[in-house]
Amino acid sequence: MRVALKLAYLGDRYYGFQVQPDVPTVEGTLFKALKKLGIFNDPKKANYSDSGRTDRGVHALEQVVAFNTTSDLVTPRIINSELPDDIWVWATARVSRTFDPRRKAISREYRYILYGKGLEISKMRHASELLVGTHDFANFATKDEDKSTKRTVKRIEIRVAGPFIIMDIVANSFAQHMARKIVTGLSMVGAGARDEVWLKDMLEPDKYEEGIEPAPPFGLILRKVNYTGLSFTADKYAKKRARRELQDGRLFHGIVAEVLKDMRDAIGD
Repeated sequence: MRVALKLAYLGDRYYGFQVQPDVPTVEGTLFKALKKLGIFNDPKKANYSDSGRTDRGVHALEQVVAFNTTSDLVTPRIINSELPDDIWVWATARVSRTFDPRRKAISREYRYILYGKGLEISKMRHASELLVGTHDFANFATKDEDKSTKRTVKRIEIRVAGPFIIMDIVANSFAQHMARKIVTGLSMVGAGARDEVWLKDMLEPDKYEEGIEPAPPFGLILRKVNYTGLSFTADKYAKKRARRELQDGRLFHGIVAEVLKDMRDAIGD
C-alpha cells in the first residue's frame, strides 16, 4: 500500500527538512524512525517523496510525505513514539500508487509572523496586491539555473496581532526563499525604504535585477499543502500531544523573553 502522512515540526534545531549528511534534519530524523519500526528500510525502494523542502529554522504544520510499505505500524502514535518532541505525525491517508505529494499539490500556504514596529500595514496591504497573479519571482528567489522562477500567487493577507504583523501567502508553489523574500520586500515598502514603483520593477527581472535578503527563518511556518480529492484522517491523541508540547514551548519561550527583558532593563542606558 501507499501511505501519505501529515508531519509537523519546529525547525529551530534542524538544518532544514531535506536529509543532509552529518547534520540533523527533519527528514533524516523521520527516516531513522521509519527504519527502526520496519516501515521501510530504503526510501528510494519505498518510492518516498515529499511535498517540498523547508529551509533551516523554518517550521511546518502540514508537511506531506508519501511512501510504499507493507507494514501495519503506520499510525501516528506508533511513529511518534520514535520521534523527538519537536517532530510529530498527526494524520494519515491511503493514496494511489502514483501519488506524488509534490506534483499533486495544487497550492501551498505559508504564514510569516514579524514584529510590526515602524511598519505601515496599509502600505504593505496595498503593495501586496501587485504580487498577486502569475509573475517571474526571480528577484524574490535564490536562483537555480535549472528551475523556473515563474509562480502564481493566489492570495496575500496581512493583519495586525498585537505588536506583530501576520502575513499569509498562498501560491501554487514557491521558489527557494520566495516566501521570506516577499516578506522582506513588503516590509521595505511598509518601512518607507522602498515604494510600489520599486516593487513593480522587481517583478520584471529581465529589466531590473536586485538581490534582497530573505526574512529570518524563525518567523515562517508552512501552514498547509492543498490537494484535490485527498482526505486525511487525523489522530486525536497525536493532536492532543502536539498541543501540549506547543503550549509547554510557548510558556518556556515566554519566560525566556521576560528574562531577556529583565537583563536588558538591568543593563540600562
